Amino acid sequence: MTLRLPVTLACLGLLGLSACSDPEDTARYIIDPPVTGEQVPNRLGSAELKDVSLPEYASGQEVAFQTEDGAVRSSPDNLWADNPQRAFTLSLARAISDASGATVIGEPWPLAEPPQRVLEVRVERALPQANGIYRLSGRYFVADEGSGAANHARSFDIAVPLGGTGPGASAAAASSAIAILARQIATLSGPGRTIATTAPADPFALDPLF
Repeated sequence: MTLRLPVTLACLGLLGLSACSDPEDTARYIIDPPVTGEQVPNRLGSAELKDVSLPEYASGQEVAFQTEDGAVRSSPDNLWADNPQRAFTLSLARAISDASGATVIGEPWPLAEPPQRVLEVRVERALPQANGIYRLSGRYFVADEGSGAANHARSFDIAVPLGGTGPGASAAAASSAIAILARQIATLSGPGRTIATTAPADPFALDPLF
């Protein structure tokens, strides 16, 4: 009996904790970019989107927000419904495809025919700010290794007003910001550079003197 008593008490303690934990206290929010505006021309063709790079506070499971003192905070009661990096990558790929008709798929590329381009997005800020604005900023890169093709290195800085307070408003603003970013990438717009790819030297080519 003396050996079983601690185990029994431990079990009762676990049961008590599970009884006190209400799953309805935890809210989960999805990223779902709306389809906005008219369809734009397809300038990407087929493209593989690498996993989007997010700041640490935006890659965690809890929905982060900024308070008046400038701190970035979060609550375990408000979570993203999916891994934020996966959700951002898949949602952005779908939004670009919906906006332009391009075939944009998150890595790994699943088709036998390789993609024409590789797309990389590096997010520097993805945050509901204390001033009531959701800010999404960073850079994106479109790589095309074909001879004479155009490569792009461009930046984005998107501001979406929060339509309210709380994580629901943050999720809605994030979804709208991703939709705006998708159209910017689809049109290859934004501040930055376009770099033409040159054909590499052929090591097996004959010297023109001969």
